[in-house]
Amino acid sequence: MSKQSSPNPLVWAVDHLEEILGAAILFVQVTVAFLNVITRYVINYSLAWTEEFEVGLFVWLTLLGAAIAYKQHAHLSMVFVANALPQKWQKWIHVVGAVASVLLFVILFVFSVQQVIVEINYGAMTEALGIPQWWFTLGVPIGSLIVIARILQAARARFIRESAAVPIV
Repeated sequence: MSKQSSPNPLVWAVDHLEEILGAAILFVQVTVAFLNVITRYVINYSLAWTEEFEVGLFVWLTLLGAAIAYKQHAHLSMVFVANALPQKWQKWIHVVGAVASVLLFVILFVFSVQQVIVEINYGAMTEALGIPQWWFTLGVPIGSLIVIARILQAARARFIRESAAVPIV
């Protein structure tokens, strides 16, 4: 029986960054929502800050989920268009899709960085929590960078896989 080497924990953590952060954020959201339900129905007092907190964390969770979807090839795509083309053109359709996706998230990154800068410069604070709004908004540019990395990673893997299977004529 051969001994299989275990993966480096740091490499594993980087490869599963979105899942780790997403699970932690989801755990916090569920815990906060549960506490709010308990306080609302047990002591007739609602925690006003929980909605703001949940929505702020949802921004982070949404972008992390998009990165996971790209990494696992689970995002929505129009495969019927690609499948209708000759096989030698199918990989190029995927390349065009990846380029368009990267472009979208680059634009999102640029505008969200500008938004974060505006929120920092104006000292924008959340209403209920009284914390800087940019803490939540920062999830968009950081998430966009993670999504871009996963799009490129998935596109590279698909291009290599399809290049090996189909000779370019």
